Amino acid sequence: MSNIGNKVVYQVYPKSFKDSNGDGIGDLQGIVEKLPYLSKLGIDYLWINPIFPSPQRDNGYDISDYCAIDPIFGNMRDFEELVAKAADLKIGIMMDMVFNHTSVAHEWFQKALAGDKKYQDYYLLRPKKADGSAPTNWRSKFGGSAWAAFGSGSLDYLHLYDVSQADLNWRNPAVILELEHVLKFWLAKGVKGFRFDVINVVGKDQQLIDDPNAGDGKEMYTDKAIVHNYLQKINQDVFTEHENILTVGELSSTTIENAIAYTKPNRHELSMAFSFHHLKVDYDNGNKWTKIPYDFRQLRQILQQWGEGLSDGDGWPAWFWNNHDQPRAINRFITDPKYHRLGAQMLAATIHLNRGTPYIYMGEEIGMTDPDFQSMKDYVDVESHNAYNALLAQGKTAEEAFAIIKSKSRDNARIPMQWNASNYGGFSTHQPWLANGNYNNINVEKDVKDPNGLFHFYQRLITLRKQESVIVKGDYQAVFNDVPEVIAFTRHYQNQTLLVINHFGEAATSLDLTDKILDGKILLANYPDAKITHHLVIRPYETLAIKY
Repeated sequence: MSNIGNKVVYQVYPKSFKDSNGDGIGDLQGIVEKLPYLSKLGIDYLWINPIFPSPQRDNGYDISDYCAIDPIFGNMRDFEELVAKAADLKIGIMMDMVFNHTSVAHEWFQKALAGDKKYQDYYLLRPKKADGSAPTNWRSKFGGSAWAAFGSGSLDYLHLYDVSQADLNWRNPAVILELEHVLKFWLAKGVKGFRFDVINVVGKDQQLIDDPNAGDGKEMYTDKAIVHNYLQKINQDVFTEHENILTVGELSSTTIENAIAYTKPNRHELSMAFSFHHLKVDYDNGNKWTKIPYDFRQLRQILQQWGEGLSDGDGWPAWFWNNHDQPRAINRFITDPKYHRLGAQMLAATIHLNRGTPYIYMGEEIGMTDPDFQSMKDYVDVESHNAYNALLAQGKTAEEAFAIIKSKSRDNARIPMQWNASNYGGFSTHQPWLANGNYNNINVEKDVKDPNGLFHFYQRLITLRKQESVIVKGDYQAVFNDVPEVIAFTRHYQNQTLLVINHFGEAATSLDLTDKILDGKILLANYPDAKITHHLVIRPYETLAIKY
């Protein structure tokens, strides 16, 4: 942990960051062009969503070649230039590795289809049941059965995600060797980190059986003990000869205990772990495609249980509010737009002053919001269109279904980055692949000029992490749990204590601070006149960090 605790990661969705060649699609040279901006922000790592050759059935998470660059983003020379220029600015490039499955267009799957027994053992092929039904009752996370016919014979292949994404057979040592080769290929290019997509579902049992609870099958393959063996092996085989390689696992439906096991330093598995429970607090009965106000008490409970659990267990969390699959947090958690800036600052402080590694998703640092799309024609995301049709089939009106899509679509996060107020927000000279958002009001050029802007607040948070050992190494303890709409915690390290207070509401509330805290100094606040008093009145979306 010692070498990762003071680091900050920035995520770029390459299709939407910056278009350098005027085709409406972001590319590697666009990222190269904006490296000075990222350096000014102060980040340490740049995580890039998949840029490998892909049929793009699932936005590049359906990979057909792990060791090449998709021509829509440029070529390998562009990538090598990006790595070198980022390194000059002390920014490490982090690749997104999708190792649970490949595209059915991948050479391995095509060889398997052609009858090559070696490659057939790269995938999870099973005979259909006697009645001709699928090998198990598992459901795909994208809807329907998790099985599809393998060619014209009696076998099916497993696809936990899209039908075009065939799950790999990690029980075959040859598969792990192939994946290790991929990692070594990119390390040789100078890559400094990897984000592992849905890595905790790779550990399928030798014998695949029905879900006895007639559920979706999730319990049958999530967080299996063997995943820890796989990660330890990869660590030993690949990462031991490289210093300070940052790895983060995307852990689908995981638990605190498992997140600790994946990330505890002496286990040598992952540097840190993403979990998503805190971003499901506006799902009605666990169903994403619903529109309800978020549950503050549930949010606080999840953040604090995970914060304390990983602190006590020596695990390391990766904290985020936004990514390429989530609507913008500013729209989810800050109800009145007049508080967007204060609320965005408060949300940022909640994770950047926390124990763990904070992630910034492109545009978050200037307060980008969900777009105001007017019809389904504006949405590109396949998941959104499928969900819209499913909502209509459930009896929702077109207006009700559209309102839900508007609040939850992944395209909310995927609109082009807003660089300035010129045409297409300075993203491109050509109509972008996905419609633009509100770039006239919110853009980099405007925000960076404003000394009270969000960009400078993020800069300050990143600087504090570099300066304050209590932020990097302090433990985590929840406090003031009885105060409505407040998430507060203390961090202790050696003789230092940091108290962080975050107000998620609009109605003023008050806290009693002990005399000891009155000796403290304010490290960070989002109101210019903030001061420490015994009876502290907390204003709308106020955030306050006091060190004593």
